[in-house]
Amino acid sequence: MADEAIQGIRTVLHPVADVAAAKKLYAALFGIEPQTDSEYYVGFEVAGQHIGLVPAGAQGLTSQVAYWHVADIDAKLAEVTAAGGTVSSPAKEVGGGRRVATVTDLDGNVLGLLQDS
Repeated sequence: MADEAIQGIRTVLHPVADVAAAKKLYAALFGIEPQTDSEYYVGFEVAGQHIGLVPAGAQGLTSQVAYWHVADIDAKLAEVTAAGGTVSSPAKEVGGGRRVATVTDLDGNVLGLLQDS
């Protein structure tokens, strides 16, 4: 049975070397302008997904990270670490009532967790 606390992957962050250049490319790909546009974060809402561009290395990101939306990030972190995952970035507030964290699985893959209040 599926975990009701998991709401699916709806956010993917892409670290990019040049946010302004990447914004142009992604706007062309999606056919829309970004809904969030700053020098440190550019976000697009596309077909129910949120695609974010961040400066490479920002937030500790060195590769794309898919964020699983969860109902209770603290409980999910506890479950995942009990199963062998390692917290890479503990839960933190990033604005607007949103909290994010990352966990590394047993093979070194980074999993994002995101909770909206």
